[in-house]
Amino acid sequence: MILQSKLNFMRNTIKKHADFAELENSRTFRCELFIARAHPTKFPNDARYGLIVPKRAFKLATRRNRIKRRLRAWIRLNEGLLLPDLDYVFIARSGVSDADHQKGMLWMQRALKEIKSDKVTE
Repeated sequence: MILQSKLNFMRNTIKKHADFAELENSRTFRCELFIARAHPTKFPNDARYGLIVPKRAFKLATRRNRIKRRLRAWIRLNEGLLLPDLDYVFIARSGVSDADHQKGMLWMQRALKEIKSDKVTE
């Protein structure tokens, strides 16, 4: 059962460049670890998320992958705060590599609550 929920969680990701580009002019939350953006989804009742870890800030692929795993873990632990009618994009900032797990979870929770309290409109 745990494996099934993990598979469902991983399936709801943004993969196409056009979908990422749509979120450029949307509701934004900035912190020292990442930038979170939210925009109404094209698919009702199916919250999706995307991760951007820039090569400019993180040169090594192993480091970028570690940061993506860290962001996914923080999102998964705060999954209840994701609104089903929004797409989310998280852009890693240089501070994310030095952050501990607790700090990252708190910032993710704060970002999702901020977006949830000020729901995005088209």
